[in-house]
Amino acid sequence: MADAILGTVALGFPWPTFDPFLFCVHHDDAYPAGNQVMGPDASLTGRNIGMDFEGIDGWRMYHGDVVPGFPRHPHRGFETVTIARRGYIDHSDSLGATARFGHGDVQWMTAGKGIVHSEMFPLVRQDGPNTTELFQIWLNLPRADKLVDPYFTMLWDHAVPRHIVTDGGKTTVAVVAGSLPGADAPTAPPNSWASRADAHVAIWTIQMEPEARWTLPRAAADAHRTLYFFAGDTLRVAGRELSSHAGVRLRADAETELIAGASAVECLLLQGRPIGEPVVQHGPFVMNTRQEIQQAMIDYQRDQFGGWPWPSDGPVHARDRRRFAIHADGRVDQAE
Repeated sequence: MADAILGTVALGFPWPTFDPFLFCVHHDDAYPAGNQVMGPDASLTGRNIGMDFEGIDGWRMYHGDVVPGFPRHPHRGFETVTIARRGYIDHSDSLGATARFGHGDVQWMTAGKGIVHSEMFPLVRQDGPNTTELFQIWLNLPRADKLVDPYFTMLWDHAVPRHIVTDGGKTTVAVVAGSLPGADAPTAPPNSWASRADAHVAIWTIQMEPEARWTLPRAAADAHRTLYFFAGDTLRVAGRELSSHAGVRLRADAETELIAGASAVECLLLQGRPIGEPVVQHGPFVMNTRQEIQQAMIDYQRDQFGGWPWPSDGPVHARDRRRFAIHADGRVDQAE
């Protein structure tokens, strides 16, 4: 099975990605207890506030100045898929939608012709640490769909199906996009590349107990498949042992055996048929031409993609607010 591996890539910040994916970052911050305003109950001295990515003491403020996170910023031309593994994210956007999610929930947002949103990490616990861990994945849109209406949805943890196999130890695969036996992902947004059956998009998080074995099934030969090994000591992939964390590019049409070592292992899998169109990116805008990027900047400067209906650039919800979403049409959705 060694020929299943096409190559490996180092895991930096962010991780390398391949068409149709544009970006993937693993945020893992060991935040301390929160203060009265849900920021860190710790000194911010020495941090580059507003652009804090250094990881001092194991955590970052990112673009936040009181609460960590990403105050309001625009997007156009692609989708964000945010998998919140630990901690909370408070979302607000220019459509009027808002949410608090975490603990396995997934937010899927089609930016389309333009949206402004904020993603803040409220430190709700005052009596202990507020570890926050998430993946943010950018999935491209084809030219025909880059200017569709924005769309926002929540996939609560209980609605994300799990594929479970026990062989040497238990393997649990959370299926955010794609399908595995007995685990078909929730319906993707209507204009998503993932909504096309022939795009073969898969977004899976994989947890393997020590010495667990699991075989990735075959997919279409023309799909790009990357397995990101990010937690655990060793993982054997198609007969090759990895003793350091890495992204492994795989042939999608080959079955690939995974064997965990003596410690538990975690991976993220991203897969999809490439869109195969020119990609021109300027910060949060991803289009096909430089002229389209210039138009995106003009449009944003003109009307802020519909304006910002919130009282601050990085709003957060009350400390005791449970996981919920209010959609742009006023529909209220509550996590179970």
